Amino acid sequence: MPIRPAPATDSGADLTACEFFAGGGLAGLGLHLGGAGFRTVLANDIDTAKARAFRANHPDTPLIHDDVWAVTPDQVPGAPDLCWASSPCQDVSLAGARGGLKAQRSGAFWGFWKLMQGLDAEGRAPRLIVLENVVGLLTSGEGQDFAAVCGAMVEAGYTVGALELDAELWLPQSRPRLFIIAMRGVEGPRLKGPALPFHSPRLTAAWARLPAPLKANWAWWRLETPPRRNLDLAAVLEPDVPCFDETEARTLLAMLSPLHRARLEAIQASGERRVGAAFRRVRTKDGRKLQRLELRFDGLAGCLRTPSGGSSRQYVVIVDGGRVALRRLTGREAARLMGVDEAYRLPVSESAALKLMGDAVAVPVVAALTRGLFLPALTDDAEAAA
Repeated sequence: MPIRPAPATDSGADLTACEFFAGGGLAGLGLHLGGAGFRTVLANDIDTAKARAFRANHPDTPLIHDDVWAVTPDQVPGAPDLCWASSPCQDVSLAGARGGLKAQRSGAFWGFWKLMQGLDAEGRAPRLIVLENVVGLLTSGEGQDFAAVCGAMVEAGYTVGALELDAELWLPQSRPRLFIIAMRGVEGPRLKGPALPFHSPRLTAAWARLPAPLKANWAWWRLETPPRRNLDLAAVLEPDVPCFDETEARTLLAMLSPLHRARLEAIQASGERRVGAAFRRVRTKDGRKLQRLELRFDGLAGCLRTPSGGSSRQYVVIVDGGRVALRRLTGREAARLMGVDEAYRLPVSESAALKLMGDAVAVPVVAALTRGLFLPALTDDAEAAA
């Protein structure tokens, strides 16, 4: 059965959201989560496979399958309370070519912003705008891209702030992401200055580089740190997934650096059962590029990426009684690492499922923002915003 939004309570029953660069609709799931969230009235994505996944899981939500530049204000119903944009990150990612927001894919943000300006001209601009992206946006274009995004929002009369949230606080996946949150006409919970864990040193450094007019319209949004996570990687893995044969496993293990090989041998020598994650990366040594297999046994998966991204598909490593077995991470396991319910309909193709999840936003992260920041602002919860 497709996942449907939980019934909204009185505090959030009338709140509406539009989801741009929607992918499979995971941001919308987070906005709906908890029974007091938002009703998505419009979604948009240009990718055919993602649009298919969105429709399979959100059949009652209108979807515009087109370039965001082609979306017009008359296609947006009413005056949405919140507009969410998980704009493409490839050109600002630390793992990418760093083409910046002027590059074709990440430049799609400006297509989204053109639509926001169109809504504003008609008096229908959202009170909240959220841009989710990789943390590389903070330094892309020597900081000019981050300043340009914040500047556009401030020029339109919004108070802007940002949070860096790592999904590992909620899920067994290391996935730091930047959330730029702009508010107009509402007041969200804020602090007097930056504070860990959500105002990281790289975020505060990016803020320090902003021009004075932007700093004057900046807010250090407040979000409570969640309870300690009690879920680890082993808990989300499917049983009885076939492992590689000895030849393929040996080929992968030959890519280990001396440091990672020593770590693995120490675990083997202990005789205990350990489950970890592995992924291939290209490293440079003595001017030569080498493909390395890197392991982690800290209970976390590495950041999920698309199969065509800066790092390859992830592997699961199982060490038991000195023996080492490896296999690929499955699409369903990737979905669990993003906080997606078991009822979510994944694409049949494993590659397509991994791409869908690798490009998405973690559901519990969005839910935490919704409960801790968006709802207090939009429902005029004075106590929460104090």
